[in-house]
Amino acid sequence: MASDLTTTAPAGARVSVCPAEDAGWLSTPLRRLITHPGRILGDLVGPGDTAVDLGCGPGFFTLPLAEMVGDEGSVVAVDLQQAMLDKVGARAERKSLTSRIRLHRCEAGALGLGGLRADFALAFWMVHEVPDQWRFFEEMHSLLRSGARALVVEPRGHVVQAAFSRTLEAAEAAGFRIVARPRITFSLSALLERA
Repeated sequence: MASDLTTTAPAGARVSVCPAEDAGWLSTPLRRLITHPGRILGDLVGPGDTAVDLGCGPGFFTLPLAEMVGDEGSVVAVDLQQAMLDKVGARAERKSLTSRIRLHRCEAGALGLGGLRADFALAFWMVHEVPDQWRFFEEMHSLLRSGARALVVEPRGHVVQAAFSRTLEAAEAAGFRIVARPRITFSLSALLERA
């Protein structure tokens, strides 16, 4: 693993991210069949919304989100790796969605989205890669409008229930409340609302 893709968490634990060159499996037709973006996000995002795809990877959810928000909405695709954002940009161009998508490269310890006010945030299979989850949820809270929702999904097995419970404790400490526990294949999930 490349050294810039591994960070040290405050407690000394190592946290790694999926390198862009290994991200092909994140956008396969099989994954679309099992984890269909429309089924998962259809009731959470609508025309005119501003959505944020945190840890967007190659854009598996970014492009469907861009279709859902329509011409009046926007999606901010956030990733640590420029190579992932390049993949999103290329896919968006092929689907004529570039006008709806803003690509944003974050730092390992900060989202860097000050001033943004979004209606929805998605963190799909990525929070376990974040070195400081408490700070992550504080930043997520600050970029969402009052009453906005966030969907947090982690891979079951890779993330155990106890770790996911700690993740949700960090979210609640930042000012979110859990409003639902959607069932998503192979995943642990929670729908959060910003107070």
